[in-house]
Amino acid sequence: MIRAIALLNGPNLNLLGTRDPTLDGNATLTDIEQRLQGIAAEAVVELLSFQSNHEGALIDQIQAWSK
Repeated sequence: MIRAIALLNGPNLNLLGTRDPTLDGNATLTDIEQRLQGIAAEAVVELLSFQSNHEGALIDQIQAWSK
């Protein structure tokens, strides 16, 4: 049984909703994460999310989640 889903967001995704809305739409990363939190809660699954523009920080987060 899945207890948690890890959502790792890489470079520039923090700009969703502020870049060209014709390409990306208007939803921000926070909007998307909140929507996914609701879906996860309905499925009784914890959603872990993290965003960074730095590759090393992304790797550090993966390793932290793996402990």
